[in-house]
Amino acid sequence: MAMEPDGTPARQPRCAALSVELGEPLAGTAAFARSWLAIEQPGPWGRDALAASHLDEGVAKELAALAAGTGVRIVLIRRPGSHPDRHRPVPRRVYLAHTAPGRTWLERTTLTDPKELLDLDFARAGAGAPGLLGTPVSDPLLLVCTNGRRDVCCALLGRPVAAELAAMHGERVWECTHIGGHRFAPTAVLLPTGYSYGRLTTGAATRLLAGGPDLVDCRGRSTWSPPGQVAEVAVRESTGIADVDALAVTTVEEPVEAGWVVTVAHRDGRTWRVTVAEREISPGRAASCGAAPTPAVALTALSVSARR
Repeated sequence: MAMEPDGTPARQPRCAALSVELGEPLAGTAAFARSWLAIEQPGPWGRDALAASHLDEGVAKELAALAAGTGVRIVLIRRPGSHPDRHRPVPRRVYLAHTAPGRTWLERTTLTDPKELLDLDFARAGAGAPGLLGTPVSDPLLLVCTNGRRDVCCALLGRPVAAELAAMHGERVWECTHIGGHRFAPTAVLLPTGYSYGRLTTGAATRLLAGGPDLVDCRGRSTWSPPGQVAEVAVRESTGIADVDALAVTTVEEPVEAGWVVTVAHRDGRTWRVTVAEREISPGRAASCGAAPTPAVALTALSVSARR
């Protein structure tokens, strides 16, 4: 164990600081979800927030079972600020979003009992059928992870950013539970596109809420698999294409050598083949605060070739 000069155990750097120090790339690390269901749940959240909150345990289990295999990811959300430990029923906002290019949508409703969500058709929600929940929402929604029980970096780095953004943008910004990659805190997902971000700043978040994908510290679009996320970001970086609906990942091939060949198509007919490979992160990194460093890999785009 490393020690300070006075003989006390050395304080270990937070996982987010270590990730920055290693220069760990963000592309290809977004959680996979074709659709997102965000349920307002005030009060404290545990490590597994859906099961460890004041949300009814039975309802939480049923929601998780209904969402399994549908492409719908469930997160809890709450307003930035203090989180009193209240048990009484309160009206709560619920958002449902679909992320597929050209078919993105965001809907909102208000419920008094989350049990009503058990009637939601999760299969159709994952497939992108609109009109399942409530009122269409035209403005984008930004969810900032602040689940400190999952990793302290999310609380220490995410809450101040979420609070500042909420003061500027109101209910377009919410705190949310785990969305993966807490070593990139502050992390956030933008709905309805599903673009995820790490090392978020208030300036970057304000640009996101203005529309369009910002490639700075972009983890990828949740619609795609990790290689697809890397490939789509690489095509945008090499071409300057900013239209969120212009590009789609059409195929992900596994070549003989380690890696993938990904085809990204533009709606005007242009296509690109992107070679994506793994590279080792040396000397390893901690996935969470307090965890020991372990061998890890990152995905990177080796080449982007236009096809006609």
